[in-house]
Amino acid sequence: MGSRERKRRVRGEEAAELARRNLEPLAPGEVPGAVKVAAAVAVLLALANIGLLAAGFDVRGEDPKPVGVIGFSGLMGFAAVFMLKGRYWAVLGFQALLALTAIIAALALMVASNLAAAVLCVGLMLAAGTLFWFLVKAMARLQMPQRPGGPEGR
Repeated sequence: MGSRERKRRVRGEEAAELARRNLEPLAPGEVPGAVKVAAAVAVLLALANIGLLAAGFDVRGEDPKPVGVIGFSGLMGFAAVFMLKGRYWAVLGFQALLALTAIIAALALMVASNLAAAVLCVGLMLAAGTLFWFLVKAMARLQMPQRPGGPEGR
């Protein structure tokens, strides 16, 4: 290798420990930016669904099902409130919905019959995947032990 030594790659548990040491604990009441974005997306989804229901929007020629739309909108509102309160379980649940959205969009891409459908599928995959990725670090910070004297448990 000559006079220059290669920098050793950190892997496995050593890499995980290094990542944990480099995380900054949240200040009391602090909510990571990615969690705020996720809460905003949840609110927008809830409002869009309620608005489309009120407008009588047809899905494949069917009447909209008010119970399902209101239930989903309520779930998104519930998730948004608790994500903004920094609850780990709410962020985890929303992240599961993002993963499911990306998977369904990828499967739909396989049967997309026109360019608009393909672009929509790719856009959904990119948007859901990107937000999912940024929520990973935010969730690690939410899960960190509190600073001494800080509020206990999230």
